[in-house]
This record gives sequence, structure tokens and C-alpha cells, in this order.
Amino acid sequence: MDVIDVDGVRLHVQVDGPKDGPPVVFANSLGTDLRLWDGVVAALPPGLRLIRYDKRGHGLSDCPAPPYAMGALIREAEAVMDGLGLRGAVFVGLSIGGMIAQGLAAKRLDLVRAVILSNTATKIGTRAMWEDRITTIQADGLAAMSDTIMERWFSPDFRASPACAPWRRMVETCPEPGYIGCCAAIAGTDFYTNTADLRLHALVIAGDRDGATPPDLVRELADLIPGSRFALMRGCGHLPCVEDPAGFAAHMGEFLGEIGHLP
Repeated sequence: MDVIDVDGVRLHVQVDGPKDGPPVVFANSLGTDLRLWDGVVAALPPGLRLIRYDKRGHGLSDCPAPPYAMGALIREAEAVMDGLGLRGAVFVGLSIGGMIAQGLAAKRLDLVRAVILSNTATKIGTRAMWEDRITTIQADGLAAMSDTIMERWFSPDFRASPACAPWRRMVETCPEPGYIGCCAAIAGTDFYTNTADLRLHALVIAGDRDGATPPDLVRELADLIPGSRFALMRGCGHLPCVEDPAGFAAHMGEFLGEIGHLP
């Protein structure tokens, strides 16, 4: 475990694999921590250098007072990579993590040679929607929203299984200021123009049961990046890396092989 300080905000970072392995960086979704990727990391080909971190307000990272700006989240991802001396990494981001990936790729192509954008978009929802969610959390707490969040995140079969319980707990124990801060960051973000200008290898993944970023929205993102690959994971919701980690890792491994990013 590493801690990287970014302007007084301490970020929890976990690095697995050999120091000289091809680097892959992961950014989590709203309301989750770096354990989001446990199943995928375990199923990836050996020899990769795998870097996961908790964004501000989540997991074991510091939780500054909200609101947050997307620019701050991007700067912190940038600082993690600079702090570890990474160059030419593949950056994997899911939901808000995918927005961070888009912003970072537009800013620092020396750091990012390719992106894997999962269950995300250039713009997610409306400002009014996110402001309503913030108001609800401030009034009733995150636990009051956990049923609704599980419905957006997971397929009915997964929600009915015992495997769903840890993810419900993860949401309900997420620091509310951190969740609210990231809601504000998403509300203020529209990366359409920046992402349409990207020219790099990209794999874009959607879940056909996703209630937060539906497949058609994710496909629109793929259509913006020339030459990108689109993969639809069937039977999965907003977190396909949780519902089908082996399938997610297989898509990743095939893409990493095609772009020459395997040991």
C-alpha cells in the first residue's frame, strides 16, 4: 500500500505486479473503492504492473469538504501516475472513473497511451438530477438510496444473490461528503468536445442491464473516438467488472494484446 499526497489530500494507492511490467491504472466508480477491480486483477495475464487508487472522498483516501471539481480528480490521477513514474499506461475507468480517464487522456498523452472506458459517457445525467441526488443524501443519508443504487448497478439475478450484500455495504459506508463531492463533479462535466478530439487506442465497454449509463449512451461515446472497439457485456449492469470479472478481464486481455501492451 502506498499513500501519495496531492496538495494535502492523501490518496490510497495499491500496486500489484512487477515494477517493470506494462502499467495499467484503474479508476473506480462513484461509491466504490479500489476493491471494485479485485476480480479483474486476479484474472488478468501475469506480468502487468497494476495500479489502483481510491479517489478523494472514497475508500482509504482523504475526504475533503465538497463540492469537488472534475479538474481536481484529474489532477489527482495525474499526480498518482507522476508519483509512481508511470508513462505510456493504459488507463481503465468506470463511470466517473471513465470521465477521469477521458479528461486525463486529453491532458497528458505522455501518461496515457490507451484507454478502457467502461459504463461511462462524455456527460452523465443532468445537473438537476445530480443536485436532486445531493439534496436527498443530505436529508436522508446514503443508506436511504442504496436500494435504488443497487437497481442501477446490478442485474436482477445478481441483486438477488448474497454476492450483492458487500456492494450495498460499500455504498452505505461511503463517506457522504465524498459521494456528494463527486456528484457535484459529474454534474459539472461535459467532455464531448475533448473526447471527440482524442486519437488513441480505446476499448469501450457497456452492460446491457445498466440503469445508470445505458448501452446506447456508451456506444455514442465509442462512436466519438475513431477506431475504438465497443464491447457489450450481456447480463451485466453498471459494474460488469463485478458481475463478470472473468469476462471483463478477457476483453481487457484481448485489447492489451492487440495494442502490444502485454509482457
